[in-house]
Amino acid sequence: MRLALPTEATAIAEIQQRAWTDDPDLAVLTNEVSGTDAATAWSEAIMRPPMADFRVLVAVEPDEDGAAVVRGFAAIGPSEDADAEHTDALVAEFAVDPRHRGQGHGSRLLNAVVDTLRADRFTRATWWVRAGDDATRRFLTEAGWGADGAHRETGTEDDRIRIKEVRLHTGIGTD
Repeated sequence: MRLALPTEATAIAEIQQRAWTDDPDLAVLTNEVSGTDAATAWSEAIMRPPMADFRVLVAVEPDEDGAAVVRGFAAIGPSEDADAEHTDALVAEFAVDPRHRGQGHGSRLLNAVVDTLRADRFTRATWWVRAGDDATRRFLTEAGWGADGAHRETGTEDDRIRIKEVRLHTGIGTD
């Protein structure tokens, strides 16, 4: 687990596309953003983050030649929710390549997310989860996260795609 490199933007975009394709509720999004546009956006996020404490982390493992191969990623930073405290963080994106799930990449990446947010002096992490995404909700609740009662609906600007989400949170202070 480490910070993403600009050269990994394409791999991150490809994992995001595969994760969306693997999920019936998100598959329609693959037609909304081209792979090239997604890679450009990830490159920008890595090289010129929108905020000083915005981070893109990657889960990597060595290939047969020892080169690092991206297996998952997370985008994290300060929460911009209306009810957020200045010490609240947000896990904005989190995906493990569907072809490499169940190998511990998600758990290790989640631990790295919490460690990074804690190092950046956040005390609470939040994560908007699709209302029907039982797998992610189970993954998070088993790791100590819980719903905080907040919910929202997001989607495309033209309202063709609407996604209902609930917010989960966990304390990450150093008590």
